[in-house]
Amino acid sequence: MMRRMKYGGVMSAVIGLVALLPCIASAGEGALSRSLEQQMELNRQRYGIAGQALRVMRDGQVVFQGVDGEADVDTHRPVASDDVFPVYSLAKLFTSTLIMQLVERGRVDPDAPASAYLPGLPAAWRSIAVRDFLDHTSGVPEYFDNRNGAGASADTVFAGDAAQVFRSLADKPMQFAPGTDTRYTQTNYLVLAALLEARYGKPYPRIAEQRILRKLGMRHTWLGPAGLPRRGVATAYAGKEGRLREESDLAWPDYAYGHASLYLTLDDLGRFLQAMTSGELVGKATLRRLWQPRTLANGKRAWFAAGWEHGESDGYHQLGHDGGARVRVRILFKDALDSDVHVFAYLTNGSARNVWSRVLVDSAMAAAAPERFPAEALSEKLVAFALRPHTAGDVQAMAQSIRASDVLSGAVLEQLVNATGYSVRGNLGVDAALRVFELNTILFPDSANTWDSLAEAHEARGDLDKAKALRDKVRSLSAPPVECRR
Repeated sequence: MMRRMKYGGVMSAVIGLVALLPCIASAGEGALSRSLEQQMELNRQRYGIAGQALRVMRDGQVVFQGVDGEADVDTHRPVASDDVFPVYSLAKLFTSTLIMQLVERGRVDPDAPASAYLPGLPAAWRSIAVRDFLDHTSGVPEYFDNRNGAGASADTVFAGDAAQVFRSLADKPMQFAPGTDTRYTQTNYLVLAALLEARYGKPYPRIAEQRILRKLGMRHTWLGPAGLPRRGVATAYAGKEGRLREESDLAWPDYAYGHASLYLTLDDLGRFLQAMTSGELVGKATLRRLWQPRTLANGKRAWFAAGWEHGESDGYHQLGHDGGARVRVRILFKDALDSDVHVFAYLTNGSARNVWSRVLVDSAMAAAAPERFPAEALSEKLVAFALRPHTAGDVQAMAQSIRASDVLSGAVLEQLVNATGYSVRGNLGVDAALRVFELNTILFPDSANTWDSLAEAHEARGDLDKAKALRDKVRSLSAPPVECRR
């Protein structure tokens, strides 16, 4: 079921034809391809993924591209290398890029109020900086409520234009003071798309077409479903009670295309990501400046940097974004974008378990370069450990193996194991997660947090007596030491 394409560095001169002209891979490339193919197949079986496509790049060269599974589970049509996938909120990366271009040209100051460039915003929003809208730290209320989940599209009525949306939100309370917290909302990017329209004097889709799609030759990308080909579009699915169910996207109005309803092929997505890392769309100096993490007024690190999720692991900056929890892109670099730059683009059309997209990218990183990405490699090892048949003493044996490897230690290791436990719980169930949480109590027996996570898992599966005993242990570890007096 796995089909792949291999590429070598010699193809850089004909990058536009790379999807059609595979070259002979070296032994190292062959091993990389096998590792990633196996990981994709494992992910499909583990999480019930319908179909998937993966591209991995290093320093501007495509080192792996493959597809796996089914684009349509009813007809069993396999995923093709040129299939179009819905990628949902990856649309926000286009908007972010267009804003950064204006910043680079001096036409927008990220620290100036967005209202300086976009008249008509609600009074309570007029002092909010452009940067806060980019990073979801504005505190503005959400304009769209999808609590009904699948099927909401039939009942959703959208305002006629963005200006009407802003007026409808004028009397709604802020979620928090701007710059003090992070809350991901579609409204932030509705504001930014409207700002772009005000600066360029033309509709957002035309701006994106002229400044990104046409510039990069992205001929298989659509903002909104209009014009999509009748064939070659992967059907979207969501997991319902452990089974795949077809799911239609909302009928978003065109003013929402700055944050939703994006469709493209893996090759077009790769073109965009390569253009970002090479400085073709936004200069590298501007990216280094805007892709810096922020510390908010509450002392917490902001989740986003210029609209890209920001994190750090194994000495790398990680910049990326999720799309509908089904797809994810991630760019990794150390001090600069000049060398040792890795790009992962992982697309799926849904999974029975609704697997978190970041879990899939983590697994691809682990398969591609475990020596470069030891945290992701250990996380993937823990997922496999959680799922394999239980044997006496295997948790102790795993703890000894982790200690002996000495790759990660201390608080970093504890946090990684704990986070992986919650990831396993969310994607594979609480029974599998119990083993990971138990492992953490062996690695860090004096940490109240490890025992609290284990107690929470037992509570979730209904073992209340066990959970209570563990909570007692948590309290004993959390209690301040008793001062001895003479």
